[in-house]
Amino acid sequence: MKTMAKKTSTDEDGRLSGTQSIERALTLMREIAAHNRTGSRLLDLASRTGLQRPTVHRMLKCLTVEDMVQQDPETHRYFLGPMVFELGLTAAPRFNLREICHPAMGRIADATGDTVFLTQRSGLDSVCVDRQEGTFPIKTFTLEIGMRRPLGVGTGSLAILSALSEEEVKHVVSSITPRLPEYGLTPTSLFAQVKRAQKLGYAVREMPTLAGVRSVGQALHNQSGIAFAALSVSAISSRMSEKRVTELATLLRNEVRLVEKQLANGADRR
Repeated sequence: MKTMAKKTSTDEDGRLSGTQSIERALTLMREIAAHNRTGSRLLDLASRTGLQRPTVHRMLKCLTVEDMVQQDPETHRYFLGPMVFELGLTAAPRFNLREICHPAMGRIADATGDTVFLTQRSGLDSVCVDRQEGTFPIKTFTLEIGMRRPLGVGTGSLAILSALSEEEVKHVVSSITPRLPEYGLTPTSLFAQVKRAQKLGYAVREMPTLAGVRSVGQALHNQSGIAFAALSVSAISSRMSEKRVTELATLLRNEVRLVEKQLANGADRR
């Protein structure tokens, strides 16, 4: 008896339906991660992902069973589950950018007294993967480790976006446009910030959600010359004169070059 292979259905774009399901689940996980501090309601997730509520509900139910997502019994908001943390621990040894940048971040924090951040690109988003505090008594914790935001939101993230090709910048901004109002941005304002960073050779901006805070960021390039991460420094605005911004940009640039040299020598075994 001849066995017939089962056809795999495709969607309108010709993608495998199984692949589409995976893409939807990953999109949902990213949205939960982006708002993991406060949690997300079912309605919020459906709105932000553009998926139907019944679809989101079914996916959340499955992800909860697998411990990828957990729901607060009182608020009914969804958060990342323990399995995400466990998988991250397993993957960490292969993605050692944090370890490579740790000495550089320490030197920057010691030299400036301010807070230093390491941001890495993740598709259309950026993620804070490390933070080191300086000795200055007034701290500026503009990012928490693990915080995910659209690429271009935040100074390190803006430095990465600004170092990409013009075509890719347009693609990224177009893709994240629906998410920008949440961060007080528009495509026009983000493009303007990108142009300014490209002209200066580094990113510098006031934090719209944190009055009196200013940050400077410098992109990190991998062995192929592609911007994929950034180092940045944040401080209260009174410590961020134009002269000091220029000095910090130079300090960041020098440390970035040292890290890039390590990457070029094969220190990053990803």
